[in-house]
Amino acid sequence: MNTSFLKSSACATLIAFAALGAQAQELKIGYVNADRVLRDAAPAKAAQAKLEAEFGKREKELADMAGKLKAAGEKLDKDAPTLSESERTRRQRELVEQNRDFDRKRREFQEDLTQRKNEELASVVERANKVMKQIFDTEKYDLIVQEAVFAGPRIDITDKVIKALNAQSGNSK
Repeated sequence: MNTSFLKSSACATLIAFAALGAQAQELKIGYVNADRVLRDAAPAKAAQAKLEAEFGKREKELADMAGKLKAAGEKLDKDAPTLSESERTRRQRELVEQNRDFDRKRREFQEDLTQRKNEELASVVERANKVMKQIFDTEKYDLIVQEAVFAGPRIDITDKVIKALNAQSGNSK
């Protein structure tokens, strides 16, 4: 299906709904910038710090390993003219093996990091959705959206969501 058609249809439906609702009563709509919530809210920052603490050591080990591989490659290039054929071949094989090991460890690191990021992100999104639901219920919103082509500051409740998440985060510690 054409996504622009879906967006146009959704927008037309929303406008029609708004026009009908405006006749009966004022329609209360809120907009939340999800990217800002996931970047600025305390639980999101805590999740980022947790990931950095959890993966920082492995990342440093990989950086050290990359530096050693580079140095070993440069040393082999420098020493190659003076090495016997068998010694040069042996060192090249060692370097290739070390490079494979490095690539495997880097790939495993990326996979583990991606999995943990997704877990932490899901937790923050779940908490944010609960906060948005509370705001929706307590302040009697008719609609809260997270994606919009344009949203005016009058309906932007992102700061309210971030403040509620931060307050919740402060109480859970």
